[in-house]
Amino acid sequence: MKHEARKILIQYMQRWSLIPDGDCFYTRSGLLQPVRFEDVPAMLKIPMEAEEKRGSLLMVWWDGCGAARVLNYDEQVLLLERLSGGRPSLAEMAKNGQDDEASCIICSVAAKLHSRGKRPLPALIHLADWFSDLWPAANKYGSVFDECARIAKDLLNSPQEIVVLHGDLHHENVLHSRIHGWVAIDPKGLAGERTFDYANIFCNPNEEIALTPGRLSRQLNVISKEASLDPKRLLQWIAAWAGLSAVWSITEGEDAKVALEIAELAIAGLRK
Repeated sequence: MKHEARKILIQYMQRWSLIPDGDCFYTRSGLLQPVRFEDVPAMLKIPMEAEEKRGSLLMVWWDGCGAARVLNYDEQVLLLERLSGGRPSLAEMAKNGQDDEASCIICSVAAKLHSRGKRPLPALIHLADWFSDLWPAANKYGSVFDECARIAKDLLNSPQEIVVLHGDLHHENVLHSRIHGWVAIDPKGLAGERTFDYANIFCNPNEEIALTPGRLSRQLNVISKEASLDPKRLLQWIAAWAGLSAVWSITEGEDAKVALEIAELAIAGLRK
């Protein structure tokens, strides 16, 4: 897969007359190459998984409305504006006493993404399918997973405000553009209830902040007001998402501590 991505990289560097502007590097699901395109800093992205390809098509569909601007694309590659920023990242803001402000910025970006026009949509994954790994985990592990699965099923059986979703909206996926302000990158390409897109904020930007005593209830108030959400329903989506996130972490052999503790805090909040 990596060899094929390298071949595609060389091909499109030539085809689009791109100039290397740094070393290429791999992520879990793609190959990235900093370039200059018509003297503009850009990033050439070669997706290596279906999920990334779906996200690339969604970036094209958003056409810069709340998302990084696409400079060129086809089925195999995506050329994006390079987000050098010049401002502190949202994670840095949250670490330096501006957690509320960072959350509000994410909310403002989400509002743009959710309001994008009604042109024909690219292929998207529905939330009911996105949550499919949670059901067997509930049967296997029980306890908090069982409760998260029950909450998720209730939400998915009574959807509200269906929109195109980013699917992985958090501090590291919202970056600053000198020209266009705060914009999103790396969407998953989902469709479902808009409240879902705010749940991942609560598991981020790191363990220390996410698990700060009182942080969940404070951010619940900030985000529900900023995004005009029902606090109880948001709390339900937090529990559902955190349960799913924990399942994926366990499956990948990673630490699920943050997701599990957030799920437990959300469930406790729903019982009050």
